[in-house]
Amino acid sequence: MKNNFVSVGKILNFHGVQGEAKLGYSKNREEFLSKLKSVYVMQGGEYKELEVVRLRFTPKCGIIKFKGIDSLNDILEYKNQLLFVDEETAREYLEEDEFLIDELVGLDVYDGDKKVGAVVGVSNNGASDLLSVKTLSKKVCLVPFVKAIVLSVDINNRRIQINNLEGLLE
Repeated sequence: MKNNFVSVGKILNFHGVQGEAKLGYSKNREEFLSKLKSVYVMQGGEYKELEVVRLRFTPKCGIIKFKGIDSLNDILEYKNQLLFVDEETAREYLEEDEFLIDELVGLDVYDGDKKVGAVVGVSNNGASDLLSVKTLSKKVCLVPFVKAIVLSVDINNRRIQINNLEGLLE
């Protein structure tokens, strides 16, 4: 079985000379990241596992240290690399109302019993996640992924139920 990998952050730069790195990540993911024992980087078309020795957070980024990476030169080769976990690990730490982006793309969007479109992407504006919904008239509209608008997500039946507020989907 082939593992699917999910990006959880990015090595932005080195931090100091002991092999630590600055870690960029999505807001409010500190608790999830703190639980990770290892992550993967893509090298030469393969996923290479890196064991996490320690991780701490500053107001702007994470500071991460990997086993066996003990100098500035060791960490520099990983600069700008995305960090991944396998999909199973990502799922273990999802909250009840959280989903992987891959799961949402392609789902049909309904307002009541009426199909109004399909999810073609997911983004974040800093305040909330946004679903990019391609309507039946082929227009792409952004729908805030908040409880007042997205009433339910049913992955098994590939369906998202929304409260189509006035002017939300044109």
